[in-house]
Amino acid sequence: MVQAGADHVGVCRRPLLRKVTDRLTGQVTSVPIPCGSTRASVCPACADKARRLRMQQCREGWHLVDDPLPDDDLEDPPDLDEDDEEPDEQEPNCDRRVRSTRRLDGFSDLPKVQPEYTTLGRTFTDPRTGVTFRPSMFITLTLPSYGRIRSGIGVPIDPSRYDYRRAALDAMLFPRLVDRWWQNLRRCAGYKVQYFATVEPQKRLAPHLHTALRGAIPRQTLRQVTAATYFALWWPPTDRVVFDRVLPIWDPESRSYYDPASRALLPSWEQALEEAESEAPSHVMRFGAQVDIKGIVGDSEETRRAVSYLCKYLTKSVAETYADEEAPDPAYEAHIDRLHAQVRWLPCSETCANWLRYGVTPKDPAPGLVPGQCDSKAHDREHLGLGGRRVLVSRHWTGKTLADHKADRSAVVRAVLEEAGIEAPEARRLAPDVIADDGLPRFVWEDIPVEERNYAATIAQSIRQRRAWREQYEAAKEAIRAGPAA
Repeated sequence: MVQAGADHVGVCRRPLLRKVTDRLTGQVTSVPIPCGSTRASVCPACADKARRLRMQQCREGWHLVDDPLPDDDLEDPPDLDEDDEEPDEQEPNCDRRVRSTRRLDGFSDLPKVQPEYTTLGRTFTDPRTGVTFRPSMFITLTLPSYGRIRSGIGVPIDPSRYDYRRAALDAMLFPRLVDRWWQNLRRCAGYKVQYFATVEPQKRLAPHLHTALRGAIPRQTLRQVTAATYFALWWPPTDRVVFDRVLPIWDPESRSYYDPASRALLPSWEQALEEAESEAPSHVMRFGAQVDIKGIVGDSEETRRAVSYLCKYLTKSVAETYADEEAPDPAYEAHIDRLHAQVRWLPCSETCANWLRYGVTPKDPAPGLVPGQCDSKAHDREHLGLGGRRVLVSRHWTGKTLADHKADRSAVVRAVLEEAGIEAPEARRLAPDVIADDGLPRFVWEDIPVEERNYAATIAQSIRQRRAWREQYEAAKEAIRAGPAA
């Protein structure tokens, strides 16, 4: 009952409990720390809060008029996401092998345009009204077909003819293809294109990309870049399983794995690459022919709808996006299981433990690697290959970090309360870096022993506090609308 109330009010239903002691007064306070989950199935309140924060980030950077590029940054910085505290599991840091830069046959060359030092697109002036506007774009990219799909259901008509293997590889390598698309687009657009993008599954479970681009790019250029973008994978072959029931054994002296039957060391990663060296890559992926392109003007109803659509499924995992929890479709569940069977055993990166299954020692090996037990969440059933970030934000989208956007939301609420004459809660109350007169932290944070934890009482207190704060905020807005008393 308490958890249901937490979901209704918007309070975390599974907080971390900590005890804070005020050394100055001796007061002891139980503090709930929100879990911060982005999945509604885990914590609806935290997931919805994260989704709303992403929506604000998207809105704020889409139709900027002032360029967020710093004036003293004259060099092109590396294109990294602003919120990548954790490295993307799909892009391990590794030395790249030098290969020919010649493009593969079947892919056209792209023109290179000298980019201007700006992240803002062109402006257009209506000759009749003289109004100047700066449009932006909303683009959806998909992957190609792997077999015929039942319309509206998302399951293959003939599962035996559906290429699950290729679908699994494309899903795990999708971030690398998207990175190539950003690079090619910036070479052809003529300015430093900034983006806010979300990676989501289609009904057939193949990932696709929704992206908000700042500025207007000719549709012909966008289609040309999409058709010419590809990612070639130069990996050892994975079409033959070498070890299934018997696993390779770790050799601490050579720091490699060996065959327990023949006692021969497995090829190292570099040796396997050299043996597999050929003129053709082991896997080539590209986008599908369907490219949805829309021009959008800022501060419009269409912009608000697009922002909501971009962040619509961020609170759901890949496998549960279209699944019916109350009445699961056996055919759709079987489709998920067949794709997961491929995703579980195929390698996700150069360091994946699944390489042992195909008779290859992974790059940077370590003892204890077991095929099918790679640490990457890409192999999990709920992710189905998408182990990286679901939200991709370019560095100069807003010029702010996600923490900055969160602080902005708090500042707005605090300003409304102060304008209405209501004292806002102290922002740094119980902060661990508040120093007392003796030079030591005033507030001491400690874990609460299991036998002393009372989640029901703590969540109930959070519900009461949230309701009180909400009533204060609504009263403050009403007082501001009413104006000063006569």
